[in-house]
Amino acid sequence: MLAVCCGAPQRDQVSDTALEEALNDKRFIQRQLKCALGEAPCDPIGRRLKTLAPLVLRGACPQCTPQETKQIQRTLSYVQRNFPQEWAKIVRQYAG
Repeated sequence: MLAVCCGAPQRDQVSDTALEEALNDKRFIQRQLKCALGEAPCDPIGRRLKTLAPLVLRGACPQCTPQETKQIQRTLSYVQRNFPQEWAKIVRQYAG
């Protein structure tokens, strides 16, 4: 999810096409959401998500590039629309 946009720890750029493919992979998104919520083990993308989630939800990601920020905003919008229950849990868990 968020981590999809921000790449793995080596900070590889993720294309908009790759982001679109990830957002269309419901199982992938659900796995990342479960990781973010502490309900399942995390892969490298999920670990990055857990690191960035508090920053992104507070509206600031100083280590993100402008492209990453745009992709993060797109991903957040997607999760809010398509996974409202998980989104509410994430907000409660990370926004505080």
